[in-house]
Amino acid sequence: MGLAEHRKESPGAVRFAVITVSDTRDAATDKGGDYLVRAIVDAGHVAARRSLVRDDASAIDAAVREAVRAGDVDLVLLTGGTGIAPRDVTTPTLERMFESAIPGFGELFRWLSYSEIGSAAILSRATAGLVEGKVVIALPGSPKALELAMKEIVLAEAGHLVAQTRGPSPGAAT
Repeated sequence: MGLAEHRKESPGAVRFAVITVSDTRDAATDKGGDYLVRAIVDAGHVAARRSLVRDDASAIDAAVREAVRAGDVDLVLLTGGTGIAPRDVTTPTLERMFESAIPGFGELFRWLSYSEIGSAAILSRATAGLVEGKVVIALPGSPKALELAMKEIVLAEAGHLVAQTRGPSPGAAT
């Protein structure tokens, strides 16, 4: 089955959970989470859940597990905590949780970022993988980085990613 056929098998509307990781933001100041919800809805998808957790491994783990276990969530997005500062624990926390990594996501994101911010792109630890069979993507907290990731990667591939995690549809040729 080619890419076009795979995309035809993809759901039209993906149900997202958005998790903001921050020690300094609250619901009123979470511009990154606000942007993600807007981008999701504007693209015809569903922002099914939204939460904000502190930059703490156990809080991130609990929020991600709650989201992936929810019946109304197909894909989980996190924003924040992907840098290299000592408090940025999103990436190492998720990497311990991943059943399977999606290394191409981080590679492509940093490659696209390079054209905008140059060699500073190496400071991003944006990552993606599967947790309990669902795609989990960790994005930086920067609004420009979120816009780049959503427009160039996430929204273009969300349905395809979800379809691939579900396996072939009944009666599909393999």
